[in-house]
Amino acid sequence: MHSDFPLIIDACVLVQPAIRDILLRLSERRLFSSRWSDEIIAEVDRTLIKFGLSRAQVDHLISELTTYFPDAWVEEGYKKLIPSMKNHEKDRHVVAAAVKAGCEVIVTYNLKHFEQEHIRPPDITARHPDEFLIDVYHLNPEVVVHALHQQGLALRERLDLSGVLKNLRTARCDKFCDLIVEKLGL
Repeated sequence: MHSDFPLIIDACVLVQPAIRDILLRLSERRLFSSRWSDEIIAEVDRTLIKFGLSRAQVDHLISELTTYFPDAWVEEGYKKLIPSMKNHEKDRHVVAAAVKAGCEVIVTYNLKHFEQEHIRPPDITARHPDEFLIDVYHLNPEVVVHALHQQGLALRERLDLSGVLKNLRTARCDKFCDLIVEKLGL
């Protein structure tokens, strides 16, 4: 089963454990199809090492992404598109991968590198993870809440929903967390 809504998850999002976890859980439920490129994953690798993760931890994460999301990698053909992209030079590879994969959304914290006037004509929109999660919640609230509960149970220290939301707040998803608190009466 494949989602008809592919999107690119930028490296700055994939390096945040709480947001990476919920996005991948929602992708597994086919609310959207997560996509990334070798260059995005190389950036994740470098950043997580800088954050202090061990080589073994980073290799394990990348192995898990490869195993459980084998269709997420955008084909090599995107690289020839990079020179024609108009957004910030450091992130042109992200827009090129989005174009190649037919994505309409790039989930990123780094919105200033994806200003709308620079990523059109491909008609791609950059969305902050907080805004994107709100959008997904409105499309399928039951699945989102279920995924949040599962996220808490999967952690070594097992968190209840408020603990999961606390982690998501540290990943700058306050509006989404406020929405969940309001809707569930927490």
